Amino acid sequence: MSLKRLFDIIVAGTALVVFSAPMAMIAIAVRATSAGPALYWSKRVGRENKLFLMPKFRTMRIDTPVVATHLLSDPSRHLTPIGGFLRKTSLDELPQLWCILLGDMSLVGPRPALFNQDDLIAYRTKEGVHHLTPGLTGWAQVNGRDELEIPVKVAYDAEYGRRKSFMFDLQILMMTAIKVVRAKGVSH
Repeated sequence: MSLKRLFDIIVAGTALVVFSAPMAMIAIAVRATSAGPALYWSKRVGRENKLFLMPKFRTMRIDTPVVATHLLSDPSRHLTPIGGFLRKTSLDELPQLWCILLGDMSLVGPRPALFNQDDLIAYRTKEGVHHLTPGLTGWAQVNGRDELEIPVKVAYDAEYGRRKSFMFDLQILMMTAIKVVRAKGVSH
């Protein structure tokens, strides 16, 4: 077992225990403020372009089209009453800790593409990014998140692949914590 995988298991397992009560409260709040389930399971592209199911707390109404948020004409129109808050604070991402324990994701890596983001998947495959395990956060995330165009995002993902190390992962995790506290880079 690699140091990265061991670190992922320890951190994700600890975080699931620590955040279990807040996650239960978020699930109740999602159900109380909008119709539908508390969790939204989306098909995502993992390592070697294999599909897996990734959970998030549901931030969009159940009638929202299944496309990347930036492709919606007015994403805010589809948000649930607490969806904006969950996205801005990144609390909607907490259920992905489960995917880290399963090994479908890592704490740090390229964010997993939706199954239908063909342009992003093709570009990542061309650049060799598909060989990396997707992450809860990543180098592209801390350098622009929702604001990045696909070629720029993939360039950051490929750079992460070249620079990948335990210390670089720790740097990205620290940068992520700062960005989350500032809610920087979230456009919807």
